[in-house]
Amino acid sequence: MSESPEQLMQAAADVARFASQVAMRWYRAEFNVEAKGDGSPVTIADREAERQAREWLEQRFPYDGLFGEEFEAVRPNARRRWILDPIDGTKAFVRGVPLWGTLVACCEGDTVLAGAACYPVVDEIIAAAPGEGCWWNGSRARVSEVASLGAATALITDERFPDHPLRRDAWRALSAQCGVSRTWGDCYGYLLVATGRAEIMVDDIMNPWDSAAVQPIITEAGGVFTDWRGVATAFGGDVIATNAALADPVRRVLCTPDSPNT
Repeated sequence: MSESPEQLMQAAADVARFASQVAMRWYRAEFNVEAKGDGSPVTIADREAERQAREWLEQRFPYDGLFGEEFEAVRPNARRRWILDPIDGTKAFVRGVPLWGTLVACCEGDTVLAGAACYPVVDEIIAAAPGEGCWWNGSRARVSEVASLGAATALITDERFPDHPLRRDAWRALSAQCGVSRTWGDCYGYLLVATGRAEIMVDDIMNPWDSAAVQPIITEAGGVFTDWRGVATAFGGDVIATNAALADPVRRVLCTPDSPNT
């Protein structure tokens, strides 16, 4: 395991691109949609894209662990592991909406070594690794310098917050102060923040396969990535991602003492 951060970043981008093209075989095609135990949808595209991504990684990193949304973990005690989300935004995917992507992260413990996200329908790919910068379609990505909430675009995946009513109230208070508030969510929202097309992206519920890849993408683009308690982690179960200029104002509204449990 002597790969450099740049090599891991490139590998993450390569497998994200590969798996996204597998998923594209079913995009806007006819297929069955099943419901998982938590009610979220899953399709043959999710499963086949993750299966082939795992095969790709097994060939190149046979001693690393594999952890993904659709299948059991492989070598869970390995020092290094790859975290996969074959289709982040399955609800968009099954409706033919293009704002979905394939996420890949490489981690050691809770440290993300590299992350990549590929959005095949809109032909965008973004990848990052600590110290290597954030790269969007081959060029450096940077968050915006917008420093006023009134000029900011705030994004969220689901603004209903069924399990956290106080967070819903905090989000509404924040979005009321922002110039634009939209639900261009899932992984596409993090791409928009990292590339300066939005300033704030919020998610109330995040699994490791949702969040690990996008943490270095945001931070290496100059942004700030925390959970709802203000802790800089990809594994807090929820996410607030912002540009640097609005990091404190946004978290003063959202990171209330009630955030952990309400």
